[in-house]
Amino acid sequence: MSEDTKPQGDPAVEAELKGVPEDMIDRDEAGAGDSLGDALAQLRGDLEAAKQDVLYAKAETQNVRRRLEKDIADARAYAATGFARDILSVADNLSRALEAIPAELREDDKLKSLIAGIEATGREIEKVFGNHGITRIAAKGLPLDPNQHQAMIEMPSADAEPGTVLQELQAGYMIKDRLLRPAMVAVAKKPD
Repeated sequence: MSEDTKPQGDPAVEAELKGVPEDMIDRDEAGAGDSLGDALAQLRGDLEAAKQDVLYAKAETQNVRRRLEKDIADARAYAATGFARDILSVADNLSRALEAIPAELREDDKLKSLIAGIEATGREIEKVFGNHGITRIAAKGLPLDPNQHQAMIEMPSADAEPGTVLQELQAGYMIKDRLLRPAMVAVAKKPD
């Protein structure tokens, strides 16, 4: 059909059909309204489905971007976790060395500078831990927290409530808000 032989219908419908292939439009006079309305309804349905698909795709893209941003932030914040776990044993050995020095040797003039150097190294390790968000877990005198403490032994005690940490066998540490290593503790129990 040529442009001048097309039957003219409602201008609003004609505007909606602009760009629709001519063979999809049935313009016979008798059924023109029904087939035109059906085609228009079909197109509107397809348009709504396409809009929904676009919205779902945008939402999924945004969710993926948020997950990636969180993963990147976690990787930055907790990148030193493996190294920190390894260096904790060095810090433990350093503190054990300091605790093992008897009081009479601490007064010896020949060893004072050696002891001062070991203590300075211990302070430096604690400072570096603090700079990287590594903090020591409080344990002694607190109730046992299974999220931060690992009970190694139970000790009978009349002075402390059952479940209270009496002794810290090995210090525990957190890295920011995550557990790096639980504190190994001795816990009070009722005396026999």
